[in-house]
Amino acid sequence: MLNVNFYELNSVEDKKLRFAVIMASYKGKWVFVRHKERETWEIPGGRREPGENISDTASRELVEETGAKDISIVPVSIYSVDNGENESFGQLFYSEIKILGMQLDHEIGEVKLHDRMPENLTYPLIQPYLFTKVEKQFPRMKA
Repeated sequence: MLNVNFYELNSVEDKKLRFAVIMASYKGKWVFVRHKERETWEIPGGRREPGENISDTASRELVEETGAKDISIVPVSIYSVDNGENESFGQLFYSEIKILGMQLDHEIGEVKLHDRMPENLTYPLIQPYLFTKVEKQFPRMKA
């Protein structure tokens, strides 16, 4: 069983933050991506590179995975996923995308806009918690 836990910003050692996940909106819709090798949808995000600031990870991953060109990113929370044996940490962000580009990361097959979270998720035991956390704090404004 997996547990998703949330922590205040700066309450977990920075070096423990391995992932950045960015719940993004564009013109009042939520942005989800589909990896080329999967049929499921994901919240944009990815693994932190050695020596990289976690906020830089968030910006890099969002641009790589969505082609976004003009973004604002706000830290939301630290989160962890605990499987009973290991607990891994990441930081959750919210972003408003002003310009959605067409150039995608080589891993991403499709970017799609949704009014709500899609049902066919890559990480169904984790992503709904992250989505709900952001949705409650950042209501989307239609452009």
